[in-house]
Amino acid sequence: MEKRLVLAFLLMGGVLFLMPYLYKSFGPQEPPPKPAQTTATQPAGKPAPAEQVAPAKPPRAARAADEAKPAAPRISAEKEQEFPVETEVYKIVMSNRGAVVKSWVLKKYKDSAGKPLELVSAAGALKTGYPFSLTYKDAAPEVDLNQVLYAVKPAADGLGVEYEYSDGEVVARKSLRLDKQTYLSEFTSEVSVGGTGLAHLIEWRGGFGDGAVQNAAGVQRSVRFDQSSGKLVLKTAGDAKNGSFTDWGSFSFAGIEDTYFAAVFLPLKEGPTALRTSADDVTGVVHAGAAVGGSNANQFLLFVGPKDLDILKKVNPKLEQIVDFGTWFGWLAKPLFLIVNWLNDHVAHNYGWAIVLITILINFALLPLKFTSMKSMKKMQGLKPQIDAINAKYKGIGMRDPKKAEQNQEVMELYKKHGVNPMGGCLPMLIQLPFFIGFYNVLTVAIEMRGANWLWVTDLSQPEHLPIHILPVLMIVAQFVMQKMTPTPGQDPAQAKMMMFLPLVFGFMFYNMSSGLVLYWLTSNVVGIGQQWFINRSMPAPPPEAAPTVAKRKKGGGKG
Repeated sequence: MEKRLVLAFLLMGGVLFLMPYLYKSFGPQEPPPKPAQTTATQPAGKPAPAEQVAPAKPPRAARAADEAKPAAPRISAEKEQEFPVETEVYKIVMSNRGAVVKSWVLKKYKDSAGKPLELVSAAGALKTGYPFSLTYKDAAPEVDLNQVLYAVKPAADGLGVEYEYSDGEVVARKSLRLDKQTYLSEFTSEVSVGGTGLAHLIEWRGGFGDGAVQNAAGVQRSVRFDQSSGKLVLKTAGDAKNGSFTDWGSFSFAGIEDTYFAAVFLPLKEGPTALRTSADDVTGVVHAGAAVGGSNANQFLLFVGPKDLDILKKVNPKLEQIVDFGTWFGWLAKPLFLIVNWLNDHVAHNYGWAIVLITILINFALLPLKFTSMKSMKKMQGLKPQIDAINAKYKGIGMRDPKKAEQNQEVMELYKKHGVNPMGGCLPMLIQLPFFIGFYNVLTVAIEMRGANWLWVTDLSQPEHLPIHILPVLMIVAQFVMQKMTPTPGQDPAQAKMMMFLPLVFGFMFYNMSSGLVLYWLTSNVVGIGQQWFINRSMPAPPPEAAPTVAKRKKGGGKG
């Protein structure tokens, strides 16, 4: 998205810069090879499994050496039971059928209907299985451990549960132990067949997180932090469209995320961890899925909660990196977020007003640059007669004519002689571009902006929930006024009329963007109007310089 925004602004800047030349030449005359998919890293000596083909279930092994061992006792439940667990931040419902999670609610965050946010997609779970279902590194056992009835042993304090199943041959155990106040818990799983451990992974598929965000399925990704490379690695459903794939390595954490929430496992044991990424078509929408583990007995810390920087860094400093402020402009987006957060906490006590305040500060910090730009534009106003004379001299010359280069050279020499920068008028907009993209990234990933209100806006991270979006309309009006106030030296009147459509182009671009981003651009335009008024009053245009006499003699022909 950063690349698209940069490209859009560069294209518009190019149009603004080239319009005079295009208009002179063509206007009325007077009478994505797709990148190669990363190869899954396998442990040394292990061939890459063929993920696309489901492994056949092996028959129960002939255990000649184990026949002397007593069979494991049979353990299971007689009926299906649901076991609720509640903490200060969670409401969780687990089922002993498969020892899975059927509901995982975050009590402190609301969905679009104002209810506590449900992270589990019921529709997706019916197709792919509920979270904490088991999948296997190699062959699966004959019995489906995601459908059997586990015996339940709840913790005495109500903050955990242990599940166990055995048919005498296949034994499986899972346990979940929650912290009462935080988003951390402990999870373990163990599977064996005939006394031999069976490597397995813990799944979360079929959908995760906040379904109300724009392109909810598209922002779901598997995520891991690879210690060997020191990098965060993200994979989407598109990466798994040709079949699920497994990455192995030494991971600080691995799991699944969306824009604002994450469910990640932090290994407690040394050794390689597996992360399997899958793509699941749920009612015509493809969701990314993740499975983590790879050992016979997995032991994890489990974080399921908001991508809040303060919360994440208390769990693991590396976990902060799942808040992705952008590849190109993250260096600016994160400081912008920290400043907005500080203004909200200490000054404005509202994120909308905090955005207004930081926009004002940015525009006043750029005011010296605007003065420099305006001086250049005022000089260009004074040179208009000479520029008109040069254009008249080359009247009717097409863009491909070699003399067009001579015309441009004469104009540039004139600018150079008088110390004029023809791109000076575009410089303030180019300087604004990094701030624009930085704010876009902040409003896209900062969970603090999710659900933040301002006046009539109910959620600054989303477009207005009104039949007509008011902020983009106000932005069009403000940009139109500012454009009328800004001098455009050397611009043809007909061309100037064409440029008045530019606010409508911006309005179309911004109409369905997040309200906070539109509020930033609107505030910038309103502040720009005040600054332009002040500049126009304090810096009048210089008197025009007369056109060179050589242009007049040319019109008189060869008379001497």
